[in-house]
Amino acid sequence: MSASARTAPTPAAQEALPCSGDRVAVIGAGIMGRGIARAFASAGAAVTLVDADDTGARAAIDVLRTDLTRGARRDPALDVEGTLGRIRPEGTLEAVGEASAVIECVPEDLDLKRGIFQRLAELAPRDALLSTNTSALPITSIASATAEPHRVVGLHFFNPVHRMKLVEVIAGLATGEATVTEARALCERAGKTTVRVTDRAGFVTSRVNVLIGNEAFHLLTEGVADAEEIDIALTNGLNHPMGPFELIDLVGLDTRLSVLRSLHESLGDRFRPDPTLVSLVQAGRLGRKTGHGVYRYDEDGARIPGSGLKQGGRP
Repeated sequence: MSASARTAPTPAAQEALPCSGDRVAVIGAGIMGRGIARAFASAGAAVTLVDADDTGARAAIDVLRTDLTRGARRDPALDVEGTLGRIRPEGTLEAVGEASAVIECVPEDLDLKRGIFQRLAELAPRDALLSTNTSALPITSIASATAEPHRVVGLHFFNPVHRMKLVEVIAGLATGEATVTEARALCERAGKTTVRVTDRAGFVTSRVNVLIGNEAFHLLTEGVADAEEIDIALTNGLNHPMGPFELIDLVGLDTRLSVLRSLHESLGDRFRPDPTLVSLVQAGRLGRKTGHGVYRYDEDGARIPGSGLKQGGRP
């Protein structure tokens, strides 16, 4: 087994999460937060799902129930009630007081994350793992908001969490080796494959992925092809599991734009956001979560055929 990548454990090894993975607090009940909560609860952990208020956290449980019930129709072995029973919704950060591991999943705003970590370092047990789920923000800066930056590590999960195996484990400048080891073990107990990454802008996957998506927008804006044709080309010609526009709609156009702007500032013009992407975000067309992004979606979240943007970014 290499030092840079580890294979996820077999399903039998995922029945329970011992040690630091037995009490996981997830901060933020959005798409990523509830996905991460589901992954750890499915692996046997007691999960506290914390949002700005308990209404948001309880709403996330309702979404998870719908998702799990739908999944159980395809996989009868999926334990819907057992998984949900291990997730407790809360509306205050004080709920992390008994956590053995904390995973923060709030929006990609550096000041917001730093403020939360300043409080987490005070509220969580002194031996608890403190981690931030981010696709591009600097771990070193987030960790520096605490008095013990060696406890803080980056964990980049991928959406949808229950299907995507990879987690990038990012060590900040002050992150301790024991913290990195513990973080990798935590994720592997939940069935994930981990890679260790240095704290550089965009890490590994975001730098490559946003370039592909931004180039797809360039092709669209320049009138090379329609959005749907570009997605078909990359899924069938390059064997990608989904097209770049399908993925951007899933992740959220606002999230993708935020990452691009951060990388543009750090790494230069090759990451300058395409103007069509900027315009869509300004118009509130953020993807599946708003029912309209590059494509339109029906009330069940299914993509409406023929609804993709045309050459030149036309609707």
